[in-house]
Amino acid sequence: MQADHFGATTAAAGEWHRPDPRDDGYVPLRSYGAIGDGRTVALIARDGQIDWLPMPDMDSDPVFSGIVDAGKGGRIELRPVDDDFEVQREYVENTNVLVTRFRTSTGVVQITDALVTGIAGRLPWAELARRIEGVTGSVAMRWAVIPGNTFGTHPIRRVDTLHGPVLRAADINLALVGFEHGRLDSVEPGDGEAHGGPHRFWGEFTTHEGSRSLICLCGVEDEPLHLPDPHVVDQGIDRTVRNWQTWSDEFNWDGPWSDAVQRSALALKLLIFSPTGAIAAAATAALPENFTGDKNWDYRFAWVRDLAYTVNALVRFGLREETQAAVSWLLSALKANGRTMHIFLNLDGSVPDGTHETGSEGWRGIGPVYKGNPAGEQLQLGTYADILAIMSQYAADGNILDESTGDLLAGFADDACRRWQEKDSGMWELPDEQHYVSSKMGCWQAIDAALHLTEVGQMHPDPEDVVFWRKNRDLIEDWVAEHGWNEKIGSYVMYPGSEKLDASVLLHAPSGFDRGERMSRTIDAMQRGLSAGPLLFRYSEVDQEEGTFVACAFWLASALACVGRQDEAVELMDQLVQQPNDVGLLTEMISADDGQFLGNVPQGLSHLALVNAAITIDEMSREGTTDDMEGQ
Repeated sequence: MQADHFGATTAAAGEWHRPDPRDDGYVPLRSYGAIGDGRTVALIARDGQIDWLPMPDMDSDPVFSGIVDAGKGGRIELRPVDDDFEVQREYVENTNVLVTRFRTSTGVVQITDALVTGIAGRLPWAELARRIEGVTGSVAMRWAVIPGNTFGTHPIRRVDTLHGPVLRAADINLALVGFEHGRLDSVEPGDGEAHGGPHRFWGEFTTHEGSRSLICLCGVEDEPLHLPDPHVVDQGIDRTVRNWQTWSDEFNWDGPWSDAVQRSALALKLLIFSPTGAIAAAATAALPENFTGDKNWDYRFAWVRDLAYTVNALVRFGLREETQAAVSWLLSALKANGRTMHIFLNLDGSVPDGTHETGSEGWRGIGPVYKGNPAGEQLQLGTYADILAIMSQYAADGNILDESTGDLLAGFADDACRRWQEKDSGMWELPDEQHYVSSKMGCWQAIDAALHLTEVGQMHPDPEDVVFWRKNRDLIEDWVAEHGWNEKIGSYVMYPGSEKLDASVLLHAPSGFDRGERMSRTIDAMQRGLSAGPLLFRYSEVDQEEGTFVACAFWLASALACVGRQDEAVELMDQLVQQPNDVGLLTEMISADDGQFLGNVPQGLSHLALVNAAITIDEMSREGTTDDMEGQ
């Protein structure tokens, strides 16, 4: 076992330990590993139970959502009959295939969990495969597939067909195949609910040394249901391992913190929705950001901001296909919406239809649970920077912008110039609009990127537009210098007239807005006023409402490197890469009190911040080395 920086005990990958005890059916969020297929994601606790799995798509209404309603949300169980067991787990190297071992007094059993991929990529259906192998001795196992219907889904009903029973919830159809898995479809009266009832699948079997069993759950939505040969599914697990390792071989990173960067890249790959190229902010909905409730939002949407950071990482890693898919998805969505600025979109590029409260009780009873996100209609001026920064990075990687894209980007640069003096909700999607300083810096970044794209011949605006852009870029610099700085506290502030700190300002060291003394002093102020150990809160006074925001700490590390404080950046990064759980995953927040994970998981922004901090620190180090050599 190892202790994190707040004293919370977490299991190291590969160690034997007791599974996390379930409290009213819930386990700590640190307990979860994630698997995926480019279309959906499953969360698996250390005790082998799957508590989250939308099928067939990541943004489908989940019929397995026990993570937010242990009683009625639905789950997939697989564990020893004997409750006295220990657990060891880790990912197959360079994959998102999870291996879990259970050790009882009678033997050891190994489970390999995968969302199976096909020969040419994702399968046309969702296929969850659980291979169970006897390692030593014998272990009595039990399993159950228990769908739920608290997340906007319809009641589950069982339909008996020529090829076996099918479970249906509206247009979602589920079927189970397997071998040597002790399936029991017939349930005696009075025993039904104990074993899951008639609207479930369940079974019991015993492993022996060298034995192999398989359980496979297949799912589709509004289309015929394919029933695969379970032995073909078993082979598909090995193919899925090879597919992930092939992808990892294309991943190019030989810098520091390679293990953490590699795992974060694999976590981010889980969030890329391959049918469209969109990138989800997280795989889950409504996991709480605090222990009191009212901050339980759905993150299964594509935020433009997160896409910008992702493209930045994808380009630097040489992942051309994912880069092109993400950029194409974004541009198609923006053009389809008539240049209307949206903070986030559905994974298919459409505009979300609002927020709806579900009937779920919430993780550990912390509710309410929402489907959707209320921030969709807000004005966030920083989104202009996100879009222009994406395209600037994309073009710098050797790609060529088409004429219509250039016109679209010029329009956004014009909008940034015309609107930067407006109040907005800021990066943190706050209900009270203010003149947030980081939003003004974002408009500066957007205009600066547009000017750069023009200088390198990727955009062709009218000369008077270029003059207009330069004028407004200078005006923003002057405004921030006059209104965004507070000499009393020695820092950029959240908005004029306040003494509040805002960690999103740190993003504008890497953006190039300020890498000098004022940014360095702002870093000092944030370390004094927002820090909790190596982690950081989002802004002043929010520590009473939520946990530390994981990404902010990595932004701090990046900013340290950008202002020339390389040793401090490395020291902080060394601490931060210890924050993920035993299999390398991060949520949105970490409690400052006890190190518990809070928020949705895996959280793209947290992993993106880790990756981009590693890249930035490495690049700044190389630039410093080059400068030193040139000065000799």
